[in-house]
Order: sequence, then C-alpha cells, then structure tokens
Amino acid sequence: MSKEISVSMNTPAAKTLAVGTGASAQPASGTRTWLRSTGIVLAGSALVAVCAHLALPLYFTPVPLSLAPFAVLVLGLLLRPSLAAATLGAYLAEGALGLPVFSPTPALPGLAHLVGPTGGYLLSYPLAAALIAFLVLRFGRSFVPAALAAALGSFVILASGALWLAALSHISVASAFTLGVAPFLPGDALKVAAAAGLAAGFNRLRRTN
Repeated sequence: MSKEISVSMNTPAAKTLAVGTGASAQPASGTRTWLRSTGIVLAGSALVAVCAHLALPLYFTPVPLSLAPFAVLVLGLLLRPSLAAATLGAYLAEGALGLPVFSPTPALPGLAHLVGPTGGYLLSYPLAAALIAFLVLRFGRSFVPAALAAALGSFVILASGALWLAALSHISVASAFTLGVAPFLPGDALKVAAAAGLAAGFNRLRRTN
C-alpha cells in the first residue's frame, strides 16, 4: 500500500497538485520581497536626492546647509540596517554615475563630487544610516532612543565630513571643525528631533493598525 502511495505521488497530476498548493509559494514570495526592497531603495534614494537639492550655500565654508542628512536620519530610523545601507549606497552610486542627485553646491559632476570637499559627508551616509537602524532595532523607535540613535548618526556624518575636509584642504582638525561642523550643529539638532519625532509617530501608527 505504501509503495502505491509513493508511486502515485510521482505522477504528473500529483506534481500539479503540489504546485497549486504552495510548492511555488516560496519563489513567488521571494520575488515580491525583492521587488518591495528594490522599490524602497529607489524611493529612499530619491528622497535623499530631493533633500540634497534643498541646500543653502554658505559663503564662509565649502559645505552647504542641506536637508540630505535629515533624509539619512529618517531612512536609518525607519529601515532595517541592510536596507538602510543599500539605499544610501544606491544614492551614492547614482551620483557617481552622473545622475543629478547631489547638492548643486559645490558644482562638481558625478564622481568628482564624491572626492570634493563634501565627499566625507556623502561617503559616511551608508554607515550612518546602518548604525542608526541597528540601534533602533535594538532599543526601539520611541522618541528618546530614536533621538539618541539619530544624534549618533549625525555625529558620524559630521565627524567624517570634518576629517575629510581637513585632509583634503590640508587644514587643522580645529579649522575643519569650524568650517564643517560648528555651523551645522543647531540645524542638525533640529533634524535629529524632527527625524526622531517622525519615526516615533510612524511607529505608534503602525502599532495601532
């Protein structure tokens, strides 16, 4: 009797039944997940690009006042670490390929922008976003943990930018701090608070639905 069952399960009809009852569910689910992740990466990189163009040049420093770091903080607070890093990595790749995603100030094309005076800030984006995402995954997305995680991510961006600026311009770290960190501290504090509030509100909304 068991041999008959074993043989019958190998018939074309049995295979068709297996396919119809879920044998193909895993590949289909994997495709949906991949498409969803790709959509998030593209949408997230577009968000950073839009925020990067909301920039104000400052006459005393080559680094503009930009909303791009705010987008990095938000993405880090809302996405898982790997997806946050992938999104910001895609943003940098788009810019390196010549797409107009970087801030118009300084006016440098494509890859040159990544090795220009703001290159340190840009190259730190994937790391900062992944770090923020890791911290909120571990400690939660309520306002205080989110704000602390965003503040640490903002510190990584500013510190990387200042060190890059010091090396590129052959100036002291103190001078780089004056040009690339100090002018942006008040604005970054507002960005951290706004991003944390947005993440905490989104988290509450998701739990109630």
